[in-house]
Amino acid sequence: MRTSLTVLSVGLASLALAACEPAGPKGVDSELLTQQVSKAIGDPNTCVLIVEKGTAKVVFRYGEYTTCALGRPACDGAGTLSTDDLAKLAAAGDTRTTSCDATGDAGRVGWASGPITPSPGAQYGDLAYAANMQGPTVLPGREIKVRLESAFRKAGL
Repeated sequence: MRTSLTVLSVGLASLALAACEPAGPKGVDSELLTQQVSKAIGDPNTCVLIVEKGTAKVVFRYGEYTTCALGRPACDGAGTLSTDDLAKLAAAGDTRTTSCDATGDAGRVGWASGPITPSPGAQYGDLAYAANMQGPTVLPGREIKVRLESAFRKAGL
């Protein structure tokens, strides 16, 4: 009986977390979008957020919540930044492609953000993205931008 309760508890917790995930941009297959982002820049230390311009409402998340919320060097001399913070800036029009050394053994940090150019017939509103990678083999910010924009097109954004 105790095992059944444990299994039930884990199942309910998983459903609750899945319910918190953004559904994705309207008219876009979120699974395909996840696959394309993963092929382009995916690794455990990557976060990509797609947000509505103006409101910064997250409509797609690639990466763990903790990865997206983790403060990392901003690479512009302004202390630290999280991908969540950059998503809010991107929603307000921030565009960036930068990278720099991280502290200690953390390797490098790469940032990219900007507007998403809608595909013809897109059903979603104005969107922007924010992305961050950290590790020993991180891509430069401009390469993150190029790869993500290609992934977005392949996914129908």
